[in-house]
Amino acid sequence: MQHIAKKVFQDEIESLQEAAALIDGQFTLAIEAILQSKGKLIITGAGKSGLIGKKISATLASTGSSSFFMHPTEAFHGDLGMIGQDDLVILISYSGETDEVIKIIPFLKWNKNQTLSITGNPNSTIAKNTDLHLNVHITHEACPLKLAPTSSTTATLVMGDALAVALMEARKFQPEDFARFHPGGSLGRKLLVKVKDVMRTDKLPFITEDASFTELLLCMSEGRLGMVIVGDTEYVLGVVTDGDLRRALMQNPDTSTQTIATMMSHNPVMIQEDEFIHEADYLMMTKKITTVLVGSPAERKIKGIYQIYTS
Repeated sequence: MQHIAKKVFQDEIESLQEAAALIDGQFTLAIEAILQSKGKLIITGAGKSGLIGKKISATLASTGSSSFFMHPTEAFHGDLGMIGQDDLVILISYSGETDEVIKIIPFLKWNKNQTLSITGNPNSTIAKNTDLHLNVHITHEACPLKLAPTSSTTATLVMGDALAVALMEARKFQPEDFARFHPGGSLGRKLLVKVKDVMRTDKLPFITEDASFTELLLCMSEGRLGMVIVGDTEYVLGVVTDGDLRRALMQNPDTSTQTIATMMSHNPVMIQEDEFIHEADYLMMTKKITTVLVGSPAERKIKGIYQIYTS
């Protein structure tokens, strides 16, 4: 079974390389047409091509291209009214001869829509009757019978991803733009929410530099942050994390001789409260820490604490 799985992967990789070699100036023209279009991107296809079309449409919509999927059968029974004259329609059919898709072409011509087809046959009816064509021809399917759409649907899907990525590059689509289309997801939250919105400000575990080892343990336990802050809100001398504590005890198990000054990190990582939390997360990832102080790094004033696992 593992051999079969690996063969499917290899077959589809080879098919993608085959389809990639067919990319030509039509792709550039397709991108230019989409960028110049004043309407929406409407994608249609039947069967497996329709399922791939839905995913391509969803990817386009989430990356800055207004798009929706229209089933060709429903279109032929009234949904053609959804298509405006400024809309660009993408027709997907690997054979290029899907009857349901062919039936809507006369309307598209009458409505003067610009059309783009994605097929595996540039000489097909659909390819010849659209303004632009992207060829995703592959030699054979990964299916052992060479019948079920496998490699062909993968090639079509990747062509759709290529369109989406090229459009993102052309439009200089940024992470913040992506987040606006995903406000309910964790990515949207990270890219739109600021540190001050999620930082902890109450009952911060402060301790003085001359505190005893016992006081340190009590303060760290009560704070439940895995660390204590040495100093106060107006000036932070440093921090002692549970990692600092463990390393100190490994070097010197005698707690009676341990001092806060020898255990603490004198230059704790701090970030300003108006930074976005994805900046804080990236900072902690590069520093390999899970907690960052929030405040004024220059003045060493603190307003709160942000921990990466709270985001």
